[in-house]
Amino acid sequence: MSWVTKTFSSTLGRKLLMALTGLFLILFLIGHVSGNMLLFKDDGGQAFNEYAKFMTTNPAVKILSYLTYISIIGHVIFAIMLSVRNKKARPVNYAEAKSGTNSSWNSRNMGILGTIVLIFIVVHLQNFWAQMHWGAIPTVTYESGEYKDLYAVVNLAFSNIGLVALYVVAMAFLAFHLNHGFASAFQTLGLNHKKYTPAIQFIGSAFSIIVPAMFASMPIFIYFSSLN
Repeated sequence: MSWVTKTFSSTLGRKLLMALTGLFLILFLIGHVSGNMLLFKDDGGQAFNEYAKFMTTNPAVKILSYLTYISIIGHVIFAIMLSVRNKKARPVNYAEAKSGTNSSWNSRNMGILGTIVLIFIVVHLQNFWAQMHWGAIPTVTYESGEYKDLYAVVNLAFSNIGLVALYVVAMAFLAFHLNHGFASAFQTLGLNHKKYTPAIQFIGSAFSIIVPAMFASMPIFIYFSSLN
């Protein structure tokens, strides 16, 4: 049996791959939220539209995008495999045993949190990613050239209070998911040390609050701006 087969078939290997894909997606979130902060720039959407074009046409970014898609799919698959295996190996359900467990609510419900986040990702891709690639998006011209006006699409979408509410709630679930997943990934990789683990847990907790809050602030800001 090759090391690849062993990695994909063993519990430890799946946990390792899940941790690595999770950490890669954390890096993606940092880059994604940084670019989306351009929505707050008061320039009529020029900086955001130029950023959107760069992200969809640059060859290096395209490669990173494919890695992101693979990481999302892999993270979900490994999570399902581990959940099924754990359920088979555990004769007592969490609901029956939680009174005697020391695990956090986040860790006990990572599957539910992850599923909700996955549903959100699908909605998000349909609303913006698919529109950017194949939708009938209006164009806008700047001195640097002609661009698809994704800024207008985002503003129209987030003028809908229902969609804004969905994004804010989804970011709350993402926060809970990250709160456990961040530190858990480092633990899976064996990066446990009494000196560094508290710092990792603190950074993970801060990250799980700050990044989802930044994402949630965008639809809220755009919605209230549309009321003026």
